[in-house]
Amino acid sequence: MGRVIIVGAGVIGLLSALRLANSGKQIVVLESGEQLGRESSWAGGGIVSPLYPWRYSAAVTALAHWSQDFYPRLGDQLLAQTQIDPEVYGTGLYWLDLDDEAEALAWAKRESRPLFPVNMADVQRAVPTLANDFSRAVHMPGVANVRNPRLVKALRAALLQMPSVTVHEQCAVSGFIREGERVVGVHTAHGDMYADQVVLTAGAWSGELMRTLGVELPVVPVKGQMILYQCAPNFLPAMVLAKGRYAIPRRDGHILIGSTLEHAGFDKTPTAEALNSLQASAVELLPALAGAQVVGHWAGLRPGSPEGIPFIGPVPGHDGLWLNCGHYRNGLVLAPASCQLLADLMLGREPIVDPAPYAPAGRLVAAQ
Repeated sequence: MGRVIIVGAGVIGLLSALRLANSGKQIVVLESGEQLGRESSWAGGGIVSPLYPWRYSAAVTALAHWSQDFYPRLGDQLLAQTQIDPEVYGTGLYWLDLDDEAEALAWAKRESRPLFPVNMADVQRAVPTLANDFSRAVHMPGVANVRNPRLVKALRAALLQMPSVTVHEQCAVSGFIREGERVVGVHTAHGDMYADQVVLTAGAWSGELMRTLGVELPVVPVKGQMILYQCAPNFLPAMVLAKGRYAIPRRDGHILIGSTLEHAGFDKTPTAEALNSLQASAVELLPALAGAQVVGHWAGLRPGSPEGIPFIGPVPGHDGLWLNCGHYRNGLVLAPASCQLLADLMLGREPIVDPAPYAPAGRLVAAQ
């Protein structure tokens, strides 16, 4: 059967566990926090698209397209299995006053993705709450957002239904157990644990753990702050994005506004400065929010990586150790494809996309 330890239980770790458990592997999921998925997975906005997809490499685009097409099916499968709805909500997305609109439209034509310029009068009719001082818009219909805290709950519930899966919360991993060139387990707060394979899916903390092996994995924490409003369910019928800030509607009327991009180490403290900046962006997009109460304000740590290209595959010189981390701003977007690709590679199947751009080989160096 084969025993696999998954280190880190965000969406990437949980979905990796589900994919491998479905193939017959015995899975142990280890999470350092009190609850699964309470870091970047819980904190993100859940737009099922990179914010500016045309600004990314073909490697990110390949995973994003596969995941976008798969997300509705994933939502339906998890709802049927767990009775928890991840709320994959296809609202479409409007980009307003883009500086690189020509590049965006050229990318859409090249990639055969539905992205079109639209008349502002039509946008105002479709989104009546939008501020009226924008002059240009492009629209991608059908883009969904997923309610990420519910996605985490649904994945957790699905895993707990499986007799081949064990989940340990409050079980921090401090390092890896090696026998010669092979990684055979991990040192944890609950004692040493052994497995045939170990998968590192620890998000922003992945680089710290790899350093215990003398390997420099360029994944660093990048702080992002968000705020939340509660509005009427029909207040915002589509996602809107301008000047790097976005508004995301949930089905029940919650509106998320995000996000900041801060290099502050592992500090996750929400700040008054970010609150004021996000509120200003909210009102600039949706003037009716000027009098609305902020009902939530939080921060999370993205796993920053070069060009936002995740590390997916085996670690050279450390047989038995696999990576699925470094998704930067697109963990929720890329999760279905990333976890499918990891499972394909670990199980020796034909991979869904060319795995070469994500391979750790050639992208890691010895730690200083």
